[in-house]
Amino acid sequence: MKLFSIVVLYKGPTKVTILKSASDLSSFGYFQKSSVQEFMNFTSKIVVERTQQKMRASVKEQDYIFHVMCKESNLSGVIISDGDYPPRVSFTLLNKILDEFASAVSPSTWGTVKENSANYQGLESYLSKYQNPSEADPMMKIQKDLDDTKVIMHDTIESMLTRGEKLDDLVAKSDDLSAQSKTFYKTARKTNSCCVIQ
Repeated sequence: MKLFSIVVLYKGPTKVTILKSASDLSSFGYFQKSSVQEFMNFTSKIVVERTQQKMRASVKEQDYIFHVMCKESNLSGVIISDGDYPPRVSFTLLNKILDEFASAVSPSTWGTVKENSANYQGLESYLSKYQNPSEADPMMKIQKDLDDTKVIMHDTIESMLTRGEKLDDLVAKSDDLSAQSKTFYKTARKTNSCCVIQ
């Protein structure tokens, strides 16, 4: 999972302006970085231009997903990620950033700000923090913990089933099982062992 860029834009009456952006282009070669940055900015403007107020969307372009959100005030945000990055986390982050931006930067200046020069600090830290969505988003962390628990439980059961001889010894020595249960286990074990294909 990779988060490449966060862009805050204003959808004015005649054009879309990037108010502030942050990018992590470390996975690209030195000579590719400027072209990739231009492509991301250009495509961000296009998806915002074509997104209606109070709407959000995810747009796939080549290997990238552009998650876009346009508020009623025409303040908009775009997160650019790879295809594995969870959309729910992207939209939660966009909503948080746009709310913070609207509080920090006066709406009356959005239409007059020069390209990528709004006085807002925070995108870089969000870009860094949200590289690992399960660390940044509590719901993702809970889901990851549940998935890890399920895998550990599955591994424990699997490893126990592969120790056939030891399990047989435990059944034979057990005082908790009746003679009937032990006989049933032995019969079931013999029946199942005849059908194993090797």
